[in-house]
Amino acid sequence: MSAVGQRVMERVGVIGLGMASPLGEDLGAAWAHLMAGESAIGRMAFEGLPEIAAARVAGDVASVLPKLQQVGTERVSQMALGAARRAIDDAGCSPWPDAERVGLYLGTGMGGAATLDASYAALHGGKRLSPLTVPTGMVNAAAAVLALHCNIRGPVLTYAVACASSAVALAEAAHALRRGDIDVAIAGGAESVLARGTVAAWQALRTLAPPDEADPARSCRPFSTDRAGLVLGEGAAFFVLQREDDCAREGRRVRAWLAGSAISCDAAHLTNPDQRGQMSALRRALAAAGLQPADVGYCNAHGTATLVGDPVECAALREVWADAAPALRVSSTKAAHGHLLGAAGAVEAAWTVLALERGEIPPTASTHTLDPACTGLGHVLGQGERAAALRHALSNSFAFGGTNTSLVFSKAG
Repeated sequence: MSAVGQRVMERVGVIGLGMASPLGEDLGAAWAHLMAGESAIGRMAFEGLPEIAAARVAGDVASVLPKLQQVGTERVSQMALGAARRAIDDAGCSPWPDAERVGLYLGTGMGGAATLDASYAALHGGKRLSPLTVPTGMVNAAAAVLALHCNIRGPVLTYAVACASSAVALAEAAHALRRGDIDVAIAGGAESVLARGTVAAWQALRTLAPPDEADPARSCRPFSTDRAGLVLGEGAAFFVLQREDDCAREGRRVRAWLAGSAISCDAAHLTNPDQRGQMSALRRALAAAGLQPADVGYCNAHGTATLVGDPVECAALREVWADAAPALRVSSTKAAHGHLLGAAGAVEAAWTVLALERGEIPPTASTHTLDPACTGLGHVLGQGERAAALRHALSNSFAFGGTNTSLVFSKAG
């Protein structure tokens, strides 16, 4: 590892959190559902396709905008705007003293999937395409909507790195703060891919779990002997971040510290994970935070419930944590809300922050019997558990294309 990789990063404070998830918009209520081992996954049908298991955000996400403006914005942008506004309200730092010193860092895997789906349907049906197809369907549309409605005039950037997109956005936002490019960062991600064409594409890839016949809510079973594949979800989560010295000077409430991060690439396969690449991200993130593996008490795992992915992640954690592996508490919250793809990193990082803030660890809700290849770690199954001594936790996001991102958070105070 280079000298740069060993350098301890300046901590960045999480001063605001906002979410739109299948478990709900209110952080407290969503956390209660998560800790109780409840799941928002259910059956979903699309014309001409086999039924799937999926997790959808309930309620009218378009209501964040006036009626006339709803027409020109995608569902993904509407969810993003709602979550970002809640994060900004939580931070209490708007209106901005200088909007040009505020940056937006947004991750999404597919951007305007619903717009593209509707456009193909119109084209094949001989209908006229909407003149708003390009501006609503472009991958940076959600970021543009947030900048417009939240008066963000600094850098506004979109990261499309598959399932690591919003974790990468958080890492890059923290780097921008440390470099002094900006004074406040809005960072997170959004995804809404529950459209017919996108679902058909995922079905063709043969990675989706079928709805569980006995209990559809139990369709996603990370690390389980009977796991059957991933379950698609949708949602958004955003953080408001600020440098540690600015937090202290302005008297900000800090929910947790983003203490370190690392990004690596497997450079091995487009879809299959690689243990070496994941270990690189884990080790470098720990080094950036100035921590040893034994210092970290909880890992919010990538844990998609695929046959190949889960054992590789567990093997990487066992190798890096070594003798401390049995004490590392591990869970995948995807069992409760599905895989939010480009938004997964931000939503799961938010759970990690809440775990530190509340001294509680959420479970892998639907798993009862571990695959032997996933043992050797302190899995939390069924329901959450108290962890009053928890001081440091990490969140993993591992993407198609081989990008691995690990974020290390530390308890505030």
